[in-house]
Amino acid sequence: MPILPVAPVSRLIRDAGAKRVSEGARDALADILESYGLEIAREAVGWANHAKRKTVKTEDIREAVKRVKPPVILER
Repeated sequence: MPILPVAPVSRLIRDAGAKRVSEGARDALADILESYGLEIAREAVGWANHAKRKTVKTEDIREAVKRVKPPVILER
């Protein structure tokens, strides 16, 4: 079940210059963004836990982004 709403994902692609966006393209980008975001969030939670905090802060997210590699896209 997708976490991200499809309209904002389509809007991202259109903001990048697309005139039209297929359902498949929208769904593929949503899947990639969700998996990458989840990995970043997990890493950020680790940073917060390491600092003995329950709250994930901006600096945790920024540090996580530096450490989590973007996903490798494989053809299906």
